[in-house]
Amino acid sequence: MSTETVQRKRIHPQMFALYIGMASIAMMFAGLTSAYIVRKSQANWRIYELPSVFWVSTVAIILSSVTIALSLRALKARKIAQYRMLVGVTLILGIGFGLLQYLGFYQLYHLPQPVQVSGNPSESFLFVIWGLHLLHIAGGIVALIIVFLRSFRRNIKEYNTTGLAIVANYWHFVDVLWIYLFIFFMMN
Repeated sequence: MSTETVQRKRIHPQMFALYIGMASIAMMFAGLTSAYIVRKSQANWRIYELPSVFWVSTVAIILSSVTIALSLRALKARKIAQYRMLVGVTLILGIGFGLLQYLGFYQLYHLPQPVQVSGNPSESFLFVIWGLHLLHIAGGIVALIIVFLRSFRRNIKEYNTTGLAIVANYWHFVDVLWIYLFIFFMMN
């Protein structure tokens, strides 16, 4: 009988903290969308159509998830120029996503019958959920800015991908969260 030692692959403590945070955020949005469904069955519920700019923003965030995954792959392969370019493209797409989100809600707010925070309960739900989502987008963009700036350090001596992997996982989470919310509001 051989006594081989089995090496366990340990999760980085910061990555573990991110997973706990993402689970909490997911539960919060699940609770809010569940409350939306329950409240929708009561009287005085307003139905509104989402602006088409949300489709464009969805494409932008999906592309940004692809580019951040490719940037992580480039860093692991030590292709620094490609890594820097892809992180930059991700940042531009992330900012574009945030701006498109803002534009979509600006359009909702300026309809002939505007969707307002203080309006119908359906409108209040929409803005509370979107406001919380906007905070998560802003956090992701700040993280992307930090990763972008760090990518231009003079000499990258260590090819430690942990920081980029954490930001990439969070950005993928924001992507999945938006797709969930987009589909949810399209169907409701």
